[in-house]
Amino acid sequence: MTETLWPAPVATTAVDATVTIPGSKSVTNRALILAALAGEPSWVRRPLRSRDSQLMADGLRALGVGIEELVNNSSGGTGGGEAWRIIPAGRLSGPAQVDVGNAGTVMRFLPPLAVLADGPVHFDGDPRSYERPQHGVIDSLRALGARIEDGGRGGFPLTVHGTGALDGGTVELDASSSSQFVSALLLSGARYNQGVEIRNIGGPVPSLPHIRMTVDMLRLAGVQVDAPEDGGEKDVWRVTPGALLGRDLVVEPDLSNAAPFFAAALVTGGRVTVRDWPRHTTQPGDQLREIYTRMGGSCRFTDEGLEFSGTGVIHGIDADLHDVGELTPVIAAVAALADSESHLSGIAHLRLHETDRLAALAKEINDLGGDVSETEDGLRIRPRPLHGGVFHTYEDHRLATAAAVLGLAVPGVQVENVATTAKTLPDFPAMWTALLDPVAARD
Repeated sequence: MTETLWPAPVATTAVDATVTIPGSKSVTNRALILAALAGEPSWVRRPLRSRDSQLMADGLRALGVGIEELVNNSSGGTGGGEAWRIIPAGRLSGPAQVDVGNAGTVMRFLPPLAVLADGPVHFDGDPRSYERPQHGVIDSLRALGARIEDGGRGGFPLTVHGTGALDGGTVELDASSSSQFVSALLLSGARYNQGVEIRNIGGPVPSLPHIRMTVDMLRLAGVQVDAPEDGGEKDVWRVTPGALLGRDLVVEPDLSNAAPFFAAALVTGGRVTVRDWPRHTTQPGDQLREIYTRMGGSCRFTDEGLEFSGTGVIHGIDADLHDVGELTPVIAAVAALADSESHLSGIAHLRLHETDRLAALAKEINDLGGDVSETEDGLRIRPRPLHGGVFHTYEDHRLATAAAVLGLAVPGVQVENVATTAKTLPDFPAMWTALLDPVAARD
């Protein structure tokens, strides 16, 4: 098969741009689940429209949930005039067919909701979805009384035999490979007869800020949740059974998707402002401020958003990225252009993401002349002069944006299947090209 290659633009001057980042995938897909379970209609404003969020919306529609997509182009900004009205089904319906694609939130969050449907719900997805860990969800739902057929695979394809209700109760699981196992049960747990109590009996849970996001959104929907960070028992989360309130929610920008744009400021010694950056947020991507400052940049809040500036000098970093693993690919790309060695740790779980991100980053950066080696739980990156070549993305959107960052400083980088960025950053190639064109970037 012929590769589709995108020539990554080279920066000839320092960038100076203001960008609008689409809405958070994590917030959008959680909001859709909570709205589907609510007792009244909800609004989700400025949602992310991407493959992952569309898969979630289509999956909910298959179960009988009404989702009206309204657009007002006069509002300006990416998705600024868009709103989705979610009308709960009353009773979720089956039989149904759901495509999870390769979206972690869809494959983990929808099966716990599907047990509440009247009838069987069959789930299938991309080939990579068959390889991603799903045991935490399947085993937990079975322990809570659900019937699931998966042919003994512990993964997709699978069928959830919904009965319209689930007793719920206490369940033990190993969430060390994905925080989404915990969030998945929490999101639907209030609709189980006994609620749900989740006890992690495995190692440390990665991406804990994402569970905090789930807890906060549940509470805003009127659900009572006990969580460890609020003085509760360690590694135990409890949801009390009860009704969910409909909400009118404005989705924050997806802060993790700011990673390549702020990286452009670091690499070129320029300045990038991301509009509407929240002063307070549960998004893990907010840690970009601290991480990139350590690598040689500086940031400040303005009336428009968050402004990040670089000097053109990039420092290596020793960082535990356990809670912000999704930032790793772009941070690794920046580190490959630094003036000293970097050690990225706490990210063994990335071997189970859209692809094995650690192996992929090491191979692709090394194929451009780099010196990246895998450690037990991360990467060691020794900067070397890089050259052009094909950067394979393995259908992983964050590898594609990492390649674009390298291309700023390395002529001749060709990104295979840049279209995979549509998973969370629709129109990324156009946004990236505009970033390097001061006239276009300032709209």
